[in-house]
Amino acid sequence: MLEFDNVSKSFWTGMQRKVILDRVSFRVELGKSLGILAPNGTGKTTLINMMAGLEKPDEGFIRRESRISFPLGFMGGVVSRVSAVENSRYIARLYGLDPDYVEAFCRWLCNLGEYFDQPLGTYSSGMRARFSFALMLALDFDIYLIDEGMPSSTDAEFNRKAGDILRERLRNTTVIIVSHQPQVLEKFARNAAVLMDGKLHMFDTLEEAKELYDYETQG
Repeated sequence: MLEFDNVSKSFWTGMQRKVILDRVSFRVELGKSLGILAPNGTGKTTLINMMAGLEKPDEGFIRRESRISFPLGFMGGVVSRVSAVENSRYIARLYGLDPDYVEAFCRWLCNLGEYFDQPLGTYSSGMRARFSFALMLALDFDIYLIDEGMPSSTDAEFNRKAGDILRERLRNTTVIIVSHQPQVLEKFARNAAVLMDGKLHMFDTLEEAKELYDYETQG
């Protein structure tokens, strides 16, 4: 379970205060994946980072009573100067998993060839995204956090394999995905919400959320 209780978050931009969340409360139960629609610039990444514990609220409480992943694309837990091999084995030990398994899984899914033995600092952005996603899928979480969906990659084989694995995980785990594109959410969640002007509007279906989102963003 993940719960936000009267949570507020804002930033000072230098000219004005930008409100991300204004006394927001919601709860995500295991087995009920949630899709959140949010226009660009409203704080999608901040919201996901708060769920993961990477950012703290200004006010209110966030309760985590399950194993929650780091956000897809987050590279804060890896070290650029060492290889994917070393990173995958180190992260595996942190989570109490078999380093041989995590290394083998990431090597198979990423399909980076000799680059898997090279420092992450030599990777392109697409290669880093593939490694980050593979690492997330190799670990054992109850709730997976995804910001904007699949990583941008020109590798069709990676996209196919990673997508198949993620869909399989949905049978036993929960996904919270935030995006500005309704079609991205359709693949992962039935329950939905809209983040706008610091408020999170919860709906039973994605179709209901899309109606509000389209009305507010398209006039």
